Amino acid sequence: MNTIQFKDLGNLAYDKALEVQLEYFKQIVDLKIKNRKQKTNFITPNYFLFVEHPHVYTMGKNGNEANVLLNPTQLENKGISYYQSNRGGDSTYHGPGQIVGYPILDLDNFSSDIHLYMRNLEEVIIRTIADYGLIGRRSKGETGVWLDVDTSKARKICAMGVHTSRWVTMHGFALNVNTDLSFYDGIIPCGIQNKGVTSLVKELGEKIEEEEVKKTILKHFSKVFKTENEPYVNL
Repeated sequence: MNTIQFKDLGNLAYDKALEVQLEYFKQIVDLKIKNRKQKTNFITPNYFLFVEHPHVYTMGKNGNEANVLLNPTQLENKGISYYQSNRGGDSTYHGPGQIVGYPILDLDNFSSDIHLYMRNLEEVIIRTIADYGLIGRRSKGETGVWLDVDTSKARKICAMGVHTSRWVTMHGFALNVNTDLSFYDGIIPCGIQNKGVTSLVKELGEKIEEEEVKKTILKHFSKVFKTENEPYVNL
């Protein structure tokens, strides 16, 4: 069974959190390269980072910048940062009340299948929101977790976008818990027209304890990915 080291970064700017991701991503990639060159077989570590970002829009590497509806001046006036990202997907929002999870995994320790990885990541969130009485589903051709799929009320509660190199992952998911959904008005979320976004607090009608949601996510992550979770240790 694989071990996951996890750490909650708290509230951290997107660019600073990206630096943390890249540090551990590079560590795993470098170890894999070393193993290959020296024909050794050191076990690569796996990490899981929680973070909450200040208001920020990010754009995936193949996204359409027209899906950000605010100009730089408007972004500044609203206190929203903007970053291009090397993840997949299109435009998305991160902000207070949203739980962002960044699994930094060596998929060679699990299954070298990015499609399976994404479906498993969706499964973690589907099981998590089920514990709060919500039925999450996948939407064909669209990543993430949705409510009321294939209806006029379809709305996304969790966005996902990842980057991989040498089967090592970074980026991950953003689950709307107590999120102020009005910030989505400044983008076309994920570049998808005519579909809404939602949150646990909107669906349930009461504020949700985010620390409990994190524990629930880790519980289901451990079950779906068959891992043991342990507190993060600085290297």
